[in-house]
Amino acid sequence: MSCNQKGFLLSFFFAFPLIFSFAFVASQCNKNPVIFNFGDSNSDTGGLAAALGLEFGYPNGRAFFHQPTGRPCDGRLVLDFLCENVKTKYLTPYLDSLEPNFTNGANFAISGSATLPEYQPFNLGVQFLQFRRFRNHSLELNSKGFTNLVKEEDFQNALYTIDIGQNDLSVAFNSLSYDDVIQKIPSFISEISDAMEGIYLLGGRKFWVHNTGPLGCLPEKLGTRKTNASDFDEHGCIKALNDGAKAFNSNLKDLCEQLRPQMKNSTIVYVDMYSIKYDLIANSASYGFKNPLMACCGYGGAPYNYDPNINCRDSGYNVCEQGSKYISWDGIHYTEAANAIVASKILSTNYSTPPLHFNFFCNSP
Repeated sequence: MSCNQKGFLLSFFFAFPLIFSFAFVASQCNKNPVIFNFGDSNSDTGGLAAALGLEFGYPNGRAFFHQPTGRPCDGRLVLDFLCENVKTKYLTPYLDSLEPNFTNGANFAISGSATLPEYQPFNLGVQFLQFRRFRNHSLELNSKGFTNLVKEEDFQNALYTIDIGQNDLSVAFNSLSYDDVIQKIPSFISEISDAMEGIYLLGGRKFWVHNTGPLGCLPEKLGTRKTNASDFDEHGCIKALNDGAKAFNSNLKDLCEQLRPQMKNSTIVYVDMYSIKYDLIANSASYGFKNPLMACCGYGGAPYNYDPNINCRDSGYNVCEQGSKYISWDGIHYTEAANAIVASKILSTNYSTPPLHFNFFCNSP
């Protein structure tokens, strides 16, 4: 570890003493924590890289892994911090062919994924089909005496995490009016419902559902959309895009409430990621961050450092100094420093309905 890295870690821990004093204390589990994750780049631990044979090299991974991992981030994702909290290994991408370890679950999330259109690699429906195949083959191999595999009781006791919808909204807003986007939201929610019900029919009983963040605060949107002064809220985010995200989230919360009585003996935790992330941006200075609407890695400089023609890692890109307190990594994804704060808020249970601790799934019967 370099002197700069050590200095960053020291300043980071001193800047956020309360967060690390309680939220990141590892949880105790009575059974092996098994997690199956479905989603997009917010929780992709290398799925797209494995699928397309890509290497997401420097500066990705520089804050923690110090090598390419396929994560669209300078370090750990929120999902990684949640795995750390229950003392389980980071989730292996389902498509990883080199020494995969699926004893603690698998990650089906792929960057760029959405709920629609159906059957397009690697949308939510395809991720569910991959999970179903994974489950069936695991149980078949178990019956033949193979070890070190997820067993039937593990599938039943596992936590099923879902974080998807951002790309559906993003693509829709690129070509449709606000009203038309709102009209499409029920179709996105229907796909999430189908996936959850499909998992339930296969024995899954514990669900952890993240809503989507403030789309209108992403440097990618701010740096590419034609806007007027009246389009922005008091923190510089695009109001219409955030309103669309909130409409999606309202529908998603309603879905969780509808499914609880329908899916008997299940637990569905709905997590308000929007409030967590918007608070991080609105009160960035109090968290020690600067330039909350500016990408650390990109091109163009202030105010957003985002150019659709020169992305992070493209020829000519620039990157902030390591240890700088930025929220956005590349205009779309958050930095490890921001993800750490988001994870700590999740673990507080203050944004969860019902307010269950993350380790409920590995402690409950």
